[in-house]
Amino acid sequence: QVQLVESGGGLVQTGESLRLSCAASGRTLSTYVMGWFRQAPGKEREFLASISRSGGNTYYADSVKGRFTISRDNAKNTVTLQMNNLKPEDTAVYYCAATAGVAASRRRSYEYEYWGQGTQVTVSS
Repeated sequence: QVQLVESGGGLVQTGESLRLSCAASGRTLSTYVMGWFRQAPGKEREFLASISRSGGNTYYADSVKGRFTISRDNAKNTVTLQMNNLKPEDTAVYYCAATAGVAASRRRSYEYEYWGQGTQVTVSS
């Protein structure tokens, strides 16, 4: 079993950037496909990006494609989400997630077995 802890959230202005990190412990991160999701108040949890075990394949939601970049460092047991050109509608709690499944193109929250506690991102206009 893997434990996940997100960090890097905060309050920024429109157009600014943030870099979120997800640190894993308990098991080697390279055995998991990793994903990032977010959830705004009153809305369902939304898929943002996922990355294969090796990092060679990445997938993005249309809403963040071109602005967000997911990456991983298996040696450091971390996954990051670089977020550029942030908008007020990006305001949400951001979660990293892990799945022992093989397919990296997983976009549904129920496809991920392990979750972090979330980190708040607030973008002011």
